[in-house]
Amino acid sequence: MAALVPVEPFDLAIFGATGDLALGKLLPSLFHRWCDRQIPESSRIIAVARDELDDDAFRQLVRQRYLDGHERNLDEDSNWQAFAERLTYVPLNAADRDGSWDKLQDVFGTSENLRLFYLALPPSLYAPVSENLAHHALNVPGSRIVLEKPIGSNFHTAREINERVGAVFGEDAIFRIDHYLGKESVQNLLILRFGNFLFEPMWNATGIDHVQITVAESVGAGKRASYYDTAGALRDMVQNHLLQLMCLVAMEPPSDLGADTVRTEKLKILQALRPIGRAEITDKVIRAQYSSGAIKGVAVPGYQEELGSKSGTETFVSVKAEIDNWRWAGVPFYLRTGKRMSRRYSEIVIQFKPVPHDVVQADSGKIQPNRLIIRLQPDEAVRLMLMTKDPGPGGVRLRYVPLNLSYADTFEKDYPDAYERLLMAVIRGNLGLFMRRDEVEAAWRWTDRILQSWEDAQSPLQTYPAGTDGPTASALMLARDNREWFDEGSA
Repeated sequence: MAALVPVEPFDLAIFGATGDLALGKLLPSLFHRWCDRQIPESSRIIAVARDELDDDAFRQLVRQRYLDGHERNLDEDSNWQAFAERLTYVPLNAADRDGSWDKLQDVFGTSENLRLFYLALPPSLYAPVSENLAHHALNVPGSRIVLEKPIGSNFHTAREINERVGAVFGEDAIFRIDHYLGKESVQNLLILRFGNFLFEPMWNATGIDHVQITVAESVGAGKRASYYDTAGALRDMVQNHLLQLMCLVAMEPPSDLGADTVRTEKLKILQALRPIGRAEITDKVIRAQYSSGAIKGVAVPGYQEELGSKSGTETFVSVKAEIDNWRWAGVPFYLRTGKRMSRRYSEIVIQFKPVPHDVVQADSGKIQPNRLIIRLQPDEAVRLMLMTKDPGPGGVRLRYVPLNLSYADTFEKDYPDAYERLLMAVIRGNLGLFMRRDEVEAAWRWTDRILQSWEDAQSPLQTYPAGTDGPTASALMLARDNREWFDEGSA
């Protein structure tokens, strides 16, 4: 693994510090980077939330949540004790103009450390909190702010957030985070494509039949139910995660890996996405909601039972997306995401064209098209599916086998997870792993057209039993094109 280089000293204020994101992801990630000596001792983490806690109570809360999710004894861990000393808690309702902002000002004091603000908050608070930071003169020159996805709930709210936050922080100081972009296998996409001559000549409509991108979750809405019911799978997952993955697969080769060079190429893909209108919405976009079922033999309730009320919110979406440019003309990108599916996994499947002529006899077996499978989670890997001869006498028998790169098997040491990498990237000022304003707004323009078409066509809400891979209509969408969703068991 590459050497872990320390970052410069920083003061990081996490707003929403008692929420699931901060306690479950951000603070454990910072602790791991502290253990690997990437965080200087003079750095500080300032936790901001409405709960009335003191430093000791907050540190105990962080400790307990860490123990709940990690197998590690912290009782005599000197790393933990040193890390906990860097945690300061400030009770504050960040949406209020006055409140206890003076205490937050006192905590920052005259520190010359790099100043960072992470808004682990609902998108509706991004602009008010940014304006409050400016009102209380906390956004000193060089400060940076991190915004969690989604940025808004449609194009108009996204543009308003971008304008209001942009009035306080320059574009080069705004880090719009999508944790999928921090995954090692996602970052490797660029090197896989542009660092190997093998793929690029075939990476187009001549060599590729279609692309599938799936982000499947086995969990339900859970603690996010109140937010999720106002968003749904299209806003929550497709507009950001899946479109970003699609951009990395489809973008043209950049002249270099500079932040704006890569993001400009991604923007071109978003701008080339064919709009999906009312006349084709039911054929190209399937929306569904899970009903009661079973996952790994355990019965689970349906979405409306979990929510405790009736709802028309989709928990599953599959989309046939098309890119109107020379490279991808005629190549569909099938996007799929859902909750309460059969298992948790995220992967990209590049299916190449079939061989033009079958040279083997019918009883030898069927020649299947080559597939490049990029597994993002839970086990990061890259597999290239090839046809080969099954060893042995008695004629030619075919077998479909993988050339397999498993990250766990290939690399000796654990590497930082997505949030760990992204947090360090913010401190270093590396914008390449984050979304630019025009990317966000272009993605919302395309997504809004789908939302409007759903409304205009009164698009039906399908159902699927929990523990399955979506409704029958999703499979039929591919069947009409003589294709099918990739099934790991068939590979």
